[in-house]
Amino acid sequence: MLAATTARRFVIATILCSATLSIAMAQNMVSVKASTLNMRSGPGTHTEVLWELRKGYPLQVLKRQVRWLQVKDFEGDTGWVARSLTGNTPHHLVKGPTANVRSGPGTQYRIVGKAEYGELMRTLEKRGRWVRVEREGTKSGWIAKSLLWGW
Repeated sequence: MLAATTARRFVIATILCSATLSIAMAQNMVSVKASTLNMRSGPGTHTEVLWELRKGYPLQVLKRQVRWLQVKDFEGDTGWVARSLTGNTPHHLVKGPTANVRSGPGTQYRIVGKAEYGELMRTLEKRGRWVRVEREGTKSGWIAKSLLWGW
């Protein structure tokens, strides 16, 4: 009886920790909400522009400083972006050379398309190790989470 209670508490604690980690990860991600956004070398408009990012581009937040966020992209590049130009609409990028887009969440579903390295997609749903995404101008499909970066 005592062992069953202990095991049940362990399972509940594990589930809660996992959920907390998922929420924390989502809170540490943002996406570009403006049509374009400059990633800069420092927090301020007087600093060098390193990259120009397009709408939806996902970024991991490393540090928050008043109106600026220090961020990292899927290739590991870091910089600063204006907080007001970011939002919480989840997106993913393809991090492998190509990814099969499938009709359902699993390899048993038929391939309905291909996505290329760096391709940006809106995140619609997550199911296990699969993510349902939508590319601009196309129907939605499923890609293995291991081939994507984002939230």
